[in-house]
Amino acid sequence: MYRYDAIDKEFLADRVSEFRHQVARRLAGEITEEQFQPLRLMNGLYLQLHAYMLRIAVPYGTLNAVQLRRLAEIARTYDKGYGHFTTRTNLQFHWIKLRDAPDILQSLAEVDLHAIQTSGNCIRNTTADPYAGATAEEVDDPRVWAEAIRQWSTLHPEFSFLPRKFKIAITASAKDRTAARTHDIGLALRRGRDGTLGFEVMVGGGLGRTPYIGQTIREHLPVGRLLSYLQAVLRVYNRHGRRDNAYKARIKILVAALGAEEFGRQVEAEWAQTEAAAIDLPEAELARIRGHFAPAAFETLPPTSARLEAAKAADAGLARFLRNNVHPHKAAGYAIVDIALKTPGETPGDATAEQMALVADLAECYSFGEARVTHEQNLVLPHVKQDDLPAVYAALKAAGLASPNINLISDIIACPGLDYCALANARAIPIAQHIAERFADADAAEAIGELKIKISGCINACGHHHVGHIGILGVDKKGEEYYQLSLGGSGAEDAEVGKILGPAISAARVTDAVEDLVKVYLRERRPGERFLDTYRRTGLTPFKEAVYAEVH
Repeated sequence: MYRYDAIDKEFLADRVSEFRHQVARRLAGEITEEQFQPLRLMNGLYLQLHAYMLRIAVPYGTLNAVQLRRLAEIARTYDKGYGHFTTRTNLQFHWIKLRDAPDILQSLAEVDLHAIQTSGNCIRNTTADPYAGATAEEVDDPRVWAEAIRQWSTLHPEFSFLPRKFKIAITASAKDRTAARTHDIGLALRRGRDGTLGFEVMVGGGLGRTPYIGQTIREHLPVGRLLSYLQAVLRVYNRHGRRDNAYKARIKILVAALGAEEFGRQVEAEWAQTEAAAIDLPEAELARIRGHFAPAAFETLPPTSARLEAAKAADAGLARFLRNNVHPHKAAGYAIVDIALKTPGETPGDATAEQMALVADLAECYSFGEARVTHEQNLVLPHVKQDDLPAVYAALKAAGLASPNINLISDIIACPGLDYCALANARAIPIAQHIAERFADADAAEAIGELKIKISGCINACGHHHVGHIGILGVDKKGEEYYQLSLGGSGAEDAEVGKILGPAISAARVTDAVEDLVKVYLRERRPGERFLDTYRRTGLTPFKEAVYAEVH
Protein backbone atom coordinates (compact mmCIF):
# COMPACT_ATOMS: atom_id res chain seq x y z
CA MET A 1 0.00 0.00 0.00
CA TYR A 2 1.02 3.62 -0.44
CA ARG A 3 3.45 5.16 2.04
CA TYR A 4 3.58 8.90 2.63
CA ASP A 5 6.82 10.59 1.62
CA ALA A 6 8.68 13.38 3.40
CA ILE A 7 6.51 16.07 1.77
CA ASP A 8 3.30 14.36 2.93
CA LYS A 9 4.64 14.03 6.47
CA GLU A 10 5.80 17.63 6.67
CA PHE A 11 2.45 18.83 5.36
CA LEU A 12 0.53 16.84 7.99
CA ALA A 13 2.80 18.05 10.78
CA ASP A 14 2.25 21.66 9.74
CA ARG A 15 -1.50 21.13 9.53
CA VAL A 16 -1.64 19.66 13.05
CA SER A 17 0.40 22.54 14.45
CA GLU A 18 -1.88 25.07 12.79
CA PHE A 19 -5.01 23.40 14.13
CA ARG A 20 -3.55 23.13 17.63
CA HIS A 21 -3.21 26.92 17.64
CA GLN A 22 -6.76 27.36 16.34
CA VAL A 23 -8.18 25.09 19.05
CA ALA A 24 -6.24 26.96 21.74
CA ARG A 25 -7.76 30.24 20.54
CA ARG A 26 -11.26 28.74 20.62
CA LEU A 27 -10.81 27.30 24.12
CA ALA A 28 -9.48 30.68 25.31
CA GLY A 29 -12.55 32.43 23.88
CA GLU A 30 -10.52 34.45 21.38
CA ILE A 31 -12.72 33.25 18.51
CA THR A 32 -16.41 32.34 18.50
CA GLU A 33 -17.90 28.99 17.54
CA GLU A 34 -19.13 30.61 14.33
CA GLN A 35 -15.58 31.71 13.49
CA PHE A 36 -14.16 28.36 14.51
CA GLN A 37 -16.61 26.24 12.52
CA PRO A 38 -14.94 26.48 9.08
CA LEU A 39 -11.54 25.84 10.68
CA ARG A 40 -12.61 22.66 12.46
CA LEU A 41 -14.55 21.36 9.47
CA MET A 42 -11.41 21.64 7.33
CA ASN A 43 -9.93 19.15 9.79
CA GLY A 44 -12.88 16.76 9.85
CA LEU A 45 -14.24 17.89 13.22
CA TYR A 46 -18.05 18.18 13.44
CA LEU A 47 -20.20 19.34 16.35
CA GLN A 48 -23.04 16.84 16.74
CA LEU A 49 -25.87 16.40 19.24
CA HIS A 50 -23.82 15.36 22.25
CA ALA A 51 -20.15 15.92 21.46
CA TYR A 52 -17.65 16.58 18.70
CA MET A 53 -17.30 13.94 16.00
CA LEU A 54 -14.00 13.40 14.19
CA ARG A 55 -14.18 11.85 10.72
CA ILE A 56 -10.91 10.20 9.66
CA ALA A 57 -10.14 9.62 5.99
CA VAL A 58 -9.32 6.09 4.87
CA PRO A 59 -8.26 6.63 1.24
CA TYR A 60 -9.73 3.96 -1.06
CA GLY A 61 -10.59 1.98 2.08
CA THR A 62 -7.08 0.61 2.68
CA LEU A 63 -5.52 0.32 6.15
CA ASN A 64 -2.41 -1.43 7.38
CA ALA A 65 -2.10 -3.18 10.73
CA VAL A 66 -0.20 -0.29 12.31
CA GLN A 67 -2.94 2.15 11.33
CA LEU A 68 -5.71 -0.09 12.62
CA ARG A 69 -3.95 -0.44 15.96
CA ARG A 70 -3.60 3.32 16.17
CA LEU A 71 -7.32 3.73 15.52
CA ALA A 72 -7.99 1.23 18.31
CA GLU A 73 -5.70 3.19 20.62
CA ILE A 74 -7.54 6.43 19.84
CA ALA A 75 -10.88 4.73 20.51
CA ARG A 76 -9.66 3.61 23.94
CA THR A 77 -7.92 6.85 24.88
CA TYR A 78 -10.14 9.58 23.51
CA ASP A 79 -13.55 8.05 22.73
CA LYS A 80 -15.83 5.52 24.45
CA GLY A 81 -13.92 2.50 23.22
CA TYR A 82 -15.30 2.15 19.70
CA GLY A 83 -15.49 3.78 16.27
CA HIS A 84 -18.01 3.81 13.43
CA PHE A 85 -17.09 2.86 9.85
CA THR A 86 -19.08 4.79 7.25
CA THR A 87 -20.35 4.40 3.70
CA ARG A 88 -17.40 6.48 2.47
CA THR A 89 -15.00 3.95 4.03
CA ASN A 90 -14.06 6.54 6.67
CA LEU A 91 -13.98 6.05 10.43
CA GLN A 92 -15.89 8.34 12.78
CA PHE A 93 -15.32 8.88 16.50
CA HIS A 94 -18.46 10.37 18.02
CA TRP A 95 -17.38 11.34 21.53
CA ILE A 96 -14.37 13.63 21.04
CA LYS A 97 -13.42 16.45 23.41
CA LEU A 98 -12.25 19.58 21.63
CA ARG A 99 -9.11 19.87 23.74
CA ASP A 100 -8.04 16.39 22.58
CA ALA A 101 -8.55 16.92 18.84
CA PRO A 102 -5.01 18.23 18.05
CA ASP A 103 -3.41 15.31 19.93
CA ILE A 104 -5.58 12.86 17.99
CA LEU A 105 -4.60 14.43 14.67
CA GLN A 106 -0.94 14.26 15.66
CA SER A 107 -1.34 10.59 16.58
CA LEU A 108 -2.98 9.94 13.21
CA ALA A 109 -0.26 11.80 11.30
CA GLU A 110 2.39 9.54 12.87
CA VAL A 111 0.86 6.60 10.96
CA ASP A 112 0.02 8.43 7.72
CA LEU A 113 -3.63 9.14 8.53
CA HIS A 114 -5.54 12.42 8.74
CA ALA A 115 -8.99 13.99 8.59
CA ILE A 116 -8.39 16.50 5.80
CA GLN A 117 -11.15 16.89 3.19
CA THR A 118 -13.58 14.71 5.12
CA SER A 119 -15.80 17.77 5.24
CA GLY A 120 -16.38 20.95 3.26
CA ASN A 121 -17.16 21.74 -0.36
CA CYS A 122 -14.15 19.98 -1.76
CA ILE A 123 -13.20 16.62 -3.31
CA ARG A 124 -13.81 14.12 -0.52
CA ASN A 125 -12.19 10.74 0.12
CA THR A 126 -12.03 8.76 -3.15
CA THR A 127 -13.34 5.22 -2.70
CA ALA A 128 -12.45 2.04 -4.57
CA ASP A 129 -13.29 -1.66 -4.73
CA PRO A 130 -12.41 -3.26 -1.37
CA TYR A 131 -11.29 -6.38 -3.27
CA ALA A 132 -8.72 -4.37 -5.27
CA GLY A 133 -5.52 -6.28 -5.91
CA ALA A 134 -7.16 -9.51 -4.76
CA THR A 135 -9.96 -10.32 -7.19
CA ALA A 136 -9.38 -11.91 -10.59
CA GLU A 137 -12.35 -9.90 -11.91
CA GLU A 138 -10.49 -6.59 -12.13
CA VAL A 139 -8.72 -5.28 -15.24
CA ASP A 140 -6.34 -3.13 -13.17
CA ASP A 141 -5.81 -2.16 -9.55
CA PRO A 142 -8.15 0.83 -9.00
CA ARG A 143 -6.19 1.97 -5.95
CA VAL A 144 -3.39 3.18 -8.22
CA TRP A 145 -5.76 5.67 -9.80
CA ALA A 146 -7.47 6.53 -6.51
CA GLU A 147 -4.08 7.42 -5.03
CA ALA A 148 -3.30 9.60 -8.06
CA ILE A 149 -6.61 11.41 -7.50
CA ARG A 150 -5.85 11.79 -3.79
CA GLN A 151 -2.54 13.48 -4.46
CA TRP A 152 -3.95 15.65 -7.23
CA SER A 153 -7.04 16.76 -5.29
CA THR A 154 -5.56 17.40 -1.84
CA LEU A 155 -5.85 21.14 -1.20
CA HIS A 156 -6.32 21.72 -4.93
CA PRO A 157 -6.47 25.54 -5.13
CA GLU A 158 -9.17 25.55 -7.81
CA PHE A 159 -11.41 22.88 -6.29
CA SER A 160 -11.26 23.50 -2.53
CA PHE A 161 -14.36 25.73 -2.57
CA LEU A 162 -16.77 24.02 -4.93
CA PRO A 163 -20.51 24.74 -4.94
CA ARG A 164 -20.94 21.61 -2.80
CA LYS A 165 -19.08 18.52 -1.58
CA PHE A 166 -17.79 16.21 -4.32
CA LYS A 167 -17.37 12.43 -4.27
CA ILE A 168 -15.54 10.07 -6.64
CA ALA A 169 -15.54 6.25 -6.75
CA ILE A 170 -13.54 3.83 -8.92
CA THR A 171 -14.36 0.26 -9.86
CA ALA A 172 -12.33 -2.04 -12.09
CA SER A 173 -14.62 -5.07 -12.17
CA ALA A 174 -17.86 -5.93 -13.90
CA LYS A 175 -19.26 -6.40 -10.38
CA ASP A 176 -19.50 -2.91 -8.88
CA ARG A 177 -18.70 -2.97 -5.16
CA THR A 178 -18.34 0.83 -4.93
CA ALA A 179 -21.82 2.13 -5.88
CA ALA A 180 -20.05 4.11 -8.61
CA ARG A 181 -23.22 5.42 -10.27
CA THR A 182 -24.37 7.07 -7.04
CA HIS A 183 -21.33 9.39 -7.03
CA ASP A 184 -20.67 12.83 -8.47
CA ILE A 185 -18.14 11.06 -10.68
CA GLY A 186 -18.05 7.30 -11.06
CA LEU A 187 -15.12 5.75 -12.90
CA ALA A 188 -15.23 2.21 -14.28
CA LEU A 189 -11.98 0.78 -15.63
CA ARG A 190 -12.55 -1.24 -18.81
CA ARG A 191 -10.57 -2.82 -21.62
CA GLY A 192 -11.47 -1.36 -25.00
CA ARG A 193 -12.00 -3.50 -28.05
CA ASP A 194 -8.38 -2.87 -28.99
CA GLY A 195 -7.24 -4.02 -25.53
CA THR A 196 -6.32 -0.58 -24.24
CA LEU A 197 -7.24 0.40 -20.71
CA GLY A 198 -9.72 3.22 -20.26
CA PHE A 199 -12.37 4.68 -17.98
CA GLU A 200 -16.07 4.81 -18.49
CA VAL A 201 -16.85 8.22 -16.98
CA MET A 202 -20.21 8.63 -15.25
CA VAL A 203 -21.34 11.96 -13.81
CA GLY A 204 -24.26 13.39 -11.90
CA GLY A 205 -25.00 10.56 -9.51
CA GLY A 206 -26.00 11.27 -5.95
CA LEU A 207 -28.59 10.53 -3.31
CA GLY A 208 -29.99 12.90 -0.70
CA ARG A 209 -33.06 15.06 -1.24
CA THR A 210 -33.06 14.54 -5.02
CA PRO A 211 -31.56 11.15 -5.99
CA TYR A 212 -30.04 10.53 -9.41
CA ILE A 213 -28.13 7.69 -11.02
CA GLY A 214 -24.96 8.87 -12.79
CA GLN A 215 -24.98 9.11 -16.57
CA THR A 216 -22.13 8.06 -18.87
CA ILE A 217 -20.56 11.00 -20.68
CA ARG A 218 -17.53 9.13 -22.03
CA GLU A 219 -17.39 5.45 -22.83
CA HIS A 220 -13.61 5.12 -23.01
CA LEU A 221 -11.21 7.70 -21.61
CA PRO A 222 -7.56 6.68 -22.03
CA VAL A 223 -6.23 6.13 -18.53
CA GLY A 224 -3.30 8.47 -19.03
CA ARG A 225 -5.71 11.37 -19.54
CA LEU A 226 -7.64 10.89 -16.30
CA LEU A 227 -6.60 13.97 -14.33
CA SER A 228 -7.05 16.46 -17.16
CA TYR A 229 -10.52 15.05 -17.84
CA LEU A 230 -11.48 15.25 -14.17
CA GLN A 231 -10.30 18.85 -14.21
CA ALA A 232 -12.57 19.58 -17.17
CA VAL A 233 -15.58 18.03 -15.40
CA LEU A 234 -14.92 20.00 -12.23
CA ARG A 235 -14.37 23.24 -14.12
CA VAL A 236 -17.73 22.95 -15.86
CA TYR A 237 -19.36 22.21 -12.51
CA ASN A 238 -17.50 25.02 -10.76
CA ARG A 239 -18.55 27.43 -13.49
CA HIS A 240 -22.26 26.59 -13.59
CA GLY A 241 -23.06 24.88 -10.27
CA ARG A 242 -25.60 26.59 -8.03
CA ARG A 243 -24.17 28.50 -5.09
CA ASP A 244 -27.38 30.23 -4.07
CA ASN A 245 -29.20 27.09 -2.90
CA ALA A 246 -27.51 24.30 -0.94
CA TYR A 247 -30.19 21.81 -1.99
CA LYS A 248 -29.51 22.46 -5.68
CA ALA A 249 -25.74 22.83 -5.53
CA ARG A 250 -24.64 19.27 -6.29
CA ILE A 251 -23.41 18.37 -9.78
CA LYS A 252 -26.38 15.99 -10.16
CA ILE A 253 -28.71 19.02 -10.35
CA LEU A 254 -26.55 20.67 -13.01
CA VAL A 255 -26.34 17.50 -15.11
CA ALA A 256 -30.11 17.02 -14.82
CA ALA A 257 -30.74 20.64 -15.82
CA LEU A 258 -28.38 20.65 -18.81
CA GLY A 259 -28.89 17.01 -19.76
CA ALA A 260 -26.02 14.53 -19.77
CA GLU A 261 -25.35 15.05 -23.48
CA GLU A 262 -24.96 18.83 -23.17
CA PHE A 263 -22.94 18.54 -19.97
CA GLY A 264 -20.65 16.06 -21.70
CA ARG A 265 -20.30 18.38 -24.70
CA GLN A 266 -19.19 21.22 -22.44
CA VAL A 267 -16.71 18.95 -20.66
CA GLU A 268 -15.23 17.85 -24.00
CA ALA A 269 -14.93 21.48 -25.08
CA GLU A 270 -13.20 22.43 -21.84
CA TRP A 271 -10.93 19.40 -22.06
CA ALA A 272 -9.91 20.28 -25.62
CA GLN A 273 -8.49 23.57 -24.32
CA THR A 274 -6.49 21.89 -21.55
CA GLU A 275 -2.74 21.68 -21.75
CA ALA A 276 -2.75 18.01 -20.79
CA ALA A 277 0.99 17.76 -20.20
CA ALA A 278 0.64 20.14 -17.27
CA ILE A 279 -2.12 18.08 -15.66
CA ASP A 280 -1.87 14.38 -16.49
CA LEU A 281 0.57 12.14 -14.66
CA PRO A 282 3.97 11.56 -16.28
CA GLU A 283 4.68 7.88 -16.86
CA ALA A 284 7.48 7.96 -14.29
CA GLU A 285 5.17 9.29 -11.57
CA LEU A 286 2.47 6.79 -12.44
CA ALA A 287 5.06 4.00 -12.24
CA ARG A 288 6.19 5.28 -8.83
CA ILE A 289 2.63 5.18 -7.49
CA ARG A 290 1.96 1.79 -9.07
CA GLY A 291 5.09 0.45 -7.40
CA HIS A 292 3.42 0.88 -4.02
CA PHE A 293 0.63 -1.48 -5.11
CA ALA A 294 2.78 -4.30 -6.45
CA PRO A 295 1.20 -7.74 -5.93
CA ALA A 296 1.94 -9.36 -2.60
CA ALA A 297 4.43 -12.23 -2.46
CA PHE A 298 1.86 -14.98 -2.87
CA GLU A 299 3.09 -18.52 -2.41
CA THR A 300 2.52 -21.18 -5.05
CA LEU A 301 -0.32 -23.20 -3.55
CA PRO A 302 -2.81 -25.80 -4.76
CA PRO A 303 -6.24 -24.37 -5.72
CA THR A 304 -7.97 -26.16 -2.85
CA SER A 305 -6.91 -26.83 0.72
CA ALA A 306 -7.30 -30.30 2.22
CA ARG A 307 -6.94 -28.78 5.70
CA LEU A 308 -9.80 -26.38 5.02
CA GLU A 309 -12.05 -29.06 3.55
CA ALA A 310 -11.55 -31.24 6.64
CA ALA A 311 -12.27 -28.35 9.00
CA LYS A 312 -15.35 -27.37 7.01
CA ALA A 313 -16.75 -30.90 7.18
CA ALA A 314 -16.31 -30.92 10.95
CA ASP A 315 -17.72 -27.45 11.70
CA ALA A 316 -21.10 -26.32 10.33
CA GLY A 317 -20.46 -22.77 11.56
CA LEU A 318 -17.25 -22.54 9.56
CA ALA A 319 -19.00 -23.99 6.51
CA ARG A 320 -21.69 -21.29 6.72
CA PHE A 321 -19.05 -18.57 7.17
CA LEU A 322 -17.22 -19.84 4.08
CA ARG A 323 -20.43 -19.79 2.02
CA ASN A 324 -21.32 -16.21 2.84
CA ASN A 325 -18.19 -14.31 3.90
CA VAL A 326 -15.36 -15.85 1.87
CA HIS A 327 -14.78 -15.11 -1.82
CA PRO A 328 -12.43 -16.28 -4.59
CA HIS A 329 -8.95 -14.78 -4.85
CA LYS A 330 -6.89 -14.28 -7.98
CA ALA A 331 -4.06 -16.34 -6.50
CA ALA A 332 -4.55 -20.11 -6.17
CA GLY A 333 -4.86 -21.24 -2.56
CA TYR A 334 -5.89 -17.79 -1.24
CA ALA A 335 -9.25 -16.22 -0.37
CA ILE A 336 -10.86 -12.84 0.33
CA VAL A 337 -12.53 -12.68 3.76
CA ASP A 338 -15.37 -10.28 4.56
CA ILE A 339 -15.70 -9.38 8.24
CA ALA A 340 -19.28 -8.32 9.01
CA LEU A 341 -19.66 -5.43 11.45
CA LYS A 342 -23.34 -6.41 11.57
CA THR A 343 -23.81 -8.84 14.44
CA PRO A 344 -27.60 -8.90 15.02
CA GLY A 345 -28.45 -6.55 17.88
CA GLU A 346 -25.29 -4.45 17.49
CA THR A 347 -24.86 -1.08 15.75
CA PRO A 348 -24.08 -1.52 12.03
CA GLY A 349 -20.57 -0.34 11.23
CA ASP A 350 -19.36 -0.08 14.82
CA ALA A 351 -16.15 -1.78 15.93
CA THR A 352 -14.71 -1.77 19.42
CA ALA A 353 -11.09 -0.96 20.12
CA GLU A 354 -10.51 -4.63 20.92
CA GLN A 355 -12.08 -5.71 17.63
CA MET A 356 -10.00 -3.24 15.61
CA ALA A 357 -6.85 -4.45 17.36
CA LEU A 358 -7.79 -8.06 16.64
CA VAL A 359 -8.36 -7.36 12.93
CA ALA A 360 -4.96 -5.64 12.90
CA ASP A 361 -3.39 -8.78 14.38
CA LEU A 362 -5.17 -11.00 11.83
CA ALA A 363 -4.09 -8.73 8.99
CA GLU A 364 -0.50 -8.93 10.17
CA CYS A 365 -0.52 -12.69 10.65
CA TYR A 366 -2.61 -13.79 7.69
CA SER A 367 -3.14 -10.97 5.14
CA PHE A 368 0.22 -9.32 4.41
CA GLY A 369 -0.52 -6.67 7.04
CA GLU A 370 -3.46 -5.21 5.16
CA ALA A 371 -7.20 -4.72 5.77
CA ARG A 372 -9.91 -2.89 3.86
CA VAL A 373 -13.07 -0.95 4.69
CA THR A 374 -16.14 -1.41 2.47
CA HIS A 375 -18.79 1.16 1.61
CA GLU A 376 -21.27 -1.29 3.15
CA GLN A 377 -19.66 -0.70 6.58
CA ASN A 378 -17.76 -3.97 6.83
CA LEU A 379 -14.07 -4.91 6.88
CA VAL A 380 -12.07 -7.18 4.57
CA LEU A 381 -8.92 -9.27 4.89
CA PRO A 382 -7.94 -9.36 1.21
CA HIS A 383 -5.23 -12.03 1.08
CA VAL A 384 -5.79 -15.05 3.36
CA LYS A 385 -4.44 -18.52 2.64
CA GLN A 386 -7.18 -21.13 2.48
CA ASP A 387 -5.16 -23.18 4.98
CA ASP A 388 -5.49 -20.29 7.46
CA LEU A 389 -9.24 -19.75 7.13
CA PRO A 390 -10.18 -22.01 10.10
CA ALA A 391 -7.83 -20.07 12.39
CA VAL A 392 -9.10 -16.71 11.13
CA TYR A 393 -12.71 -17.82 11.61
CA ALA A 394 -12.01 -19.04 15.17
CA ALA A 395 -10.42 -15.70 16.11
CA LEU A 396 -13.26 -13.70 14.57
CA LYS A 397 -15.86 -15.87 16.29
CA ALA A 398 -14.24 -15.32 19.68
CA ALA A 399 -14.35 -11.56 19.08
CA GLY A 400 -17.99 -11.47 17.94
CA LEU A 401 -17.00 -10.73 14.35
CA ALA A 402 -17.94 -13.97 12.58
CA SER A 403 -21.55 -13.23 11.65
CA PRO A 404 -21.99 -15.19 8.37
CA ASN A 405 -24.35 -12.64 6.86
CA ILE A 406 -22.58 -10.71 4.11
CA ASN A 407 -25.23 -9.54 1.59
CA LEU A 408 -27.99 -11.17 3.64
CA ILE A 409 -30.94 -9.49 5.33
CA SER A 410 -29.11 -8.59 8.57
CA ASP A 411 -26.14 -7.03 6.71
CA ILE A 412 -27.84 -3.64 7.04
CA ILE A 413 -26.36 -0.26 6.19
CA ALA A 414 -27.46 2.40 8.69
CA CYS A 415 -26.35 5.95 9.37
CA PRO A 416 -25.89 7.14 13.00
CA GLY A 417 -29.31 8.83 12.83
CA LEU A 418 -30.88 10.81 15.64
CA ASP A 419 -28.80 9.01 18.26
CA TYR A 420 -25.88 11.21 17.19
CA CYS A 421 -26.61 13.49 14.25
CA ALA A 422 -28.12 16.97 14.59
CA LEU A 423 -29.49 16.76 11.03
CA ALA A 424 -31.47 13.56 11.56
CA ASN A 425 -35.26 13.37 11.87
CA ALA A 426 -35.40 9.85 13.27
CA ARG A 427 -33.30 7.05 14.69
CA ALA A 428 -31.72 4.56 12.32
CA ILE A 429 -29.69 2.34 14.65
CA PRO A 430 -32.60 0.85 16.69
CA ILE A 431 -34.54 0.11 13.50
CA ALA A 432 -31.55 -1.76 12.07
CA GLN A 433 -31.09 -3.66 15.32
CA HIS A 434 -34.73 -4.73 15.53
CA ILE A 435 -34.80 -5.95 11.92
CA ALA A 436 -31.53 -7.86 12.32
CA GLU A 437 -32.77 -9.51 15.50
CA ARG A 438 -36.05 -10.53 13.81
CA PHE A 439 -34.06 -12.27 11.06
CA ALA A 440 -31.23 -13.58 13.21
CA ASP A 441 -31.92 -17.22 12.33
CA ALA A 442 -29.03 -18.11 10.01
CA ASP A 443 -30.91 -20.83 8.10
CA ALA A 444 -33.83 -18.50 7.39
CA ALA A 445 -31.49 -15.68 6.31
CA GLU A 446 -29.71 -17.96 3.84
CA ALA A 447 -33.06 -19.18 2.51
CA ILE A 448 -34.05 -15.55 1.84
CA GLY A 449 -30.74 -14.91 0.06
CA GLU A 450 -29.32 -11.59 -1.06
CA LEU A 451 -31.37 -8.73 0.35
CA LYS A 452 -29.84 -5.31 0.97
CA ILE A 453 -31.61 -3.13 3.54
CA LYS A 454 -30.37 0.45 3.87
CA ILE A 455 -31.57 2.95 6.48
CA SER A 456 -31.17 6.74 6.70
CA GLY A 457 -32.29 8.94 9.57
CA CYS A 458 -32.95 11.89 7.26
CA ILE A 459 -33.19 12.90 3.62
CA ASN A 460 -29.43 13.46 3.37
CA ALA A 461 -29.29 9.67 2.77
CA CYS A 462 -26.03 8.81 4.55
CA GLY A 463 -27.47 5.30 4.84
CA HIS A 464 -28.01 5.06 1.05
CA HIS A 465 -31.70 4.19 1.51
CA HIS A 466 -32.54 5.23 -2.06
CA VAL A 467 -30.53 2.30 -3.44
CA GLY A 468 -31.55 -0.37 -0.97
CA HIS A 469 -33.49 -3.38 -2.17
CA ILE A 470 -35.55 -2.25 0.80
CA GLY A 471 -34.87 1.38 1.68
CA ILE A 472 -36.00 2.93 4.95
CA LEU A 473 -36.05 6.72 5.47
CA GLY A 474 -36.73 8.33 8.83
CA VAL A 475 -39.11 11.30 8.71
CA ASP A 476 -40.64 13.58 11.34
CA LYS A 477 -44.44 13.69 11.59
CA LYS A 478 -45.52 16.27 14.16
CA GLY A 479 -42.67 15.38 16.48
CA GLU A 480 -42.96 11.61 16.05
CA GLU A 481 -40.51 9.34 14.24
CA TYR A 482 -42.01 7.72 11.15
CA TYR A 483 -40.41 5.73 8.35
CA GLN A 484 -40.96 5.76 4.61
CA LEU A 485 -40.25 2.50 2.79
CA SER A 486 -38.97 2.15 -0.77
CA LEU A 487 -38.34 -0.91 -2.90
CA GLY A 488 -36.19 -1.89 -5.85
CA GLY A 489 -33.14 0.28 -5.38
CA SER A 490 -29.63 -0.88 -6.22
CA GLY A 491 -26.20 0.67 -5.84
CA ALA A 492 -24.47 -2.06 -7.86
CA GLU A 493 -23.76 -2.31 -11.59
CA ASP A 494 -27.56 -2.43 -12.15
CA ALA A 495 -27.96 0.86 -10.25
CA GLU A 496 -31.48 2.17 -9.74
CA VAL A 497 -33.33 4.44 -7.35
CA GLY A 498 -36.05 2.64 -5.41
CA LYS A 499 -39.75 3.53 -5.59
CA ILE A 500 -41.66 4.73 -2.53
CA LEU A 501 -44.01 2.02 -1.28
CA GLY A 502 -46.63 4.27 0.31
CA PRO A 503 -47.29 6.51 3.32
CA ALA A 504 -44.75 6.54 6.14
CA ILE A 505 -45.37 4.11 8.98
CA SER A 506 -44.62 4.27 12.69
CA ALA A 507 -41.39 2.96 14.16
CA ALA A 508 -43.33 0.16 15.86
CA ARG A 509 -44.53 -1.17 12.48
CA VAL A 510 -41.26 -1.12 10.53
CA THR A 511 -39.92 -4.57 11.40
CA ASP A 512 -43.33 -6.19 10.83
CA ALA A 513 -43.54 -4.40 7.48
CA VAL A 514 -40.14 -5.75 6.44
CA GLU A 515 -41.30 -9.22 7.42
CA ASP A 516 -44.44 -8.74 5.28
CA LEU A 517 -42.26 -7.75 2.32
CA VAL A 518 -40.10 -10.83 2.77
CA LYS A 519 -43.16 -13.07 2.92
CA VAL A 520 -44.41 -11.67 -0.40
CA TYR A 521 -41.00 -12.30 -1.94
CA LEU A 522 -40.85 -15.89 -0.69
CA ARG A 523 -44.36 -16.48 -2.02
CA GLU A 524 -43.78 -14.90 -5.42
CA ARG A 525 -40.18 -15.69 -6.26
CA ARG A 526 -39.11 -18.01 -9.02
CA PRO A 527 -36.09 -20.33 -8.84
CA GLY A 528 -32.84 -18.40 -8.68
CA GLU A 529 -34.45 -15.00 -8.09
CA ARG A 530 -33.16 -12.54 -5.51
CA PHE A 531 -35.57 -10.20 -3.72
CA LEU A 532 -34.61 -7.50 -6.23
CA ASP A 533 -35.32 -9.76 -9.21
CA THR A 534 -38.75 -10.71 -7.91
CA TYR A 535 -39.65 -7.09 -7.23
CA ARG A 536 -38.57 -6.04 -10.72
CA ARG A 537 -40.72 -8.77 -12.25
CA THR A 538 -43.86 -8.28 -10.15
CA GLY A 539 -43.73 -4.55 -9.49
CA LEU A 540 -44.79 -2.70 -6.39
CA THR A 541 -48.41 -3.83 -6.08
CA PRO A 542 -48.19 -7.19 -4.21
CA PHE A 543 -45.70 -5.75 -1.72
CA LYS A 544 -47.78 -2.63 -1.14
CA GLU A 545 -50.93 -4.65 -0.60
CA ALA A 546 -49.22 -6.76 2.05
CA VAL A 547 -47.82 -3.85 4.05
CA TYR A 548 -50.91 -1.66 3.96
CA ALA A 549 -53.59 -4.38 4.14
CA GLU A 550 -54.38 -3.66 7.77
CA VAL A 551 -54.81 0.05 7.02
CA HIS A 552 -57.73 -0.52 4.59
